[in-house]
Amino acid sequence: MKNWIVAFRLRTLPLALASIGMGAFLAGASGNFDALVFGLCALTTIFLQVLSNLANDYGDSIHGADSTERQGPSRAVQSGAITKAQMKRAILIFVLLSLASGIALIYVAFGWMSFNFNLFLGIGALAILAAITYTAGYKPYGYAGLGDISVLIFFGFVAVMGSAFLYEQSLNWNYLLPAISVGFFSVAVLNVNNIRDIESDEKAGKRSIPVRLGRDAAVRYHWFLLFSGFAAALVYVALNYVAVTQFLFVLSLPLLLVNARAVHSKRNAAELDPFLKQMALSTLLFVVLFGLGSLL
Repeated sequence: MKNWIVAFRLRTLPLALASIGMGAFLAGASGNFDALVFGLCALTTIFLQVLSNLANDYGDSIHGADSTERQGPSRAVQSGAITKAQMKRAILIFVLLSLASGIALIYVAFGWMSFNFNLFLGIGALAILAAITYTAGYKPYGYAGLGDISVLIFFGFVAVMGSAFLYEQSLNWNYLLPAISVGFFSVAVLNVNNIRDIESDEKAGKRSIPVRLGRDAAVRYHWFLLFSGFAAALVYVALNYVAVTQFLFVLSLPLLLVNARAVHSKRNAAELDPFLKQMALSTLLFVVLFGLGSLL
């Protein structure tokens, strides 16, 4: 069980919950929050995130990114703690769990077999496919350097605007800026991971953004993600200003600066690794502060 808990990579869950949390806060500020929808949304998000982590463990092991030369934490399949066959079965289980939870979610939100039901069923299927094919499959898109755009789409636009749609049942384009904030911060988490693994990824043929750009340019890219994500939130509040409490999220800025400085200065993988979790938790804190500021 300990090996499976490690393979689930629970430290990635705050980031996934931050994404759907932003949608819930936005809906709450408009008076459309629903506790049951939120609970099912959170459960579905957790299943999808664990599915993605297991598929990533399996995919990187069979494609060579999780080799003995990798400097980050060892993975379950690569280390032999979990066999490939066991991991494939676990992936299937979490596909089924994600489907079951997702169908229950969209049924509660929209009823049975409506247009919105079918639309979100399709989006859910794409989310499952994206989770699996990031590093698994014949031509994983993560090895082509497309992981960043996928994270922006699914952790930003789909998670924030899609989850808000579940409550409000209408598409609010005004939420695009908060979605960009969470999306860019989520990409920043992936960027820390890819900077940490830049050497082993390059040897394995994984053409992540840091591998393509080089470390120095990847650090500048990281600054861009953090600055742009924070700026998007400022613009959103400026356009929708009601009270000064809406700027409560500014209190998260020091943590973002700490992360940016660490990515710039820490070149050892072991020293950089804790800042994956730090960036994920900083994103969650940003969302909580942003949401509370909107509700107060």
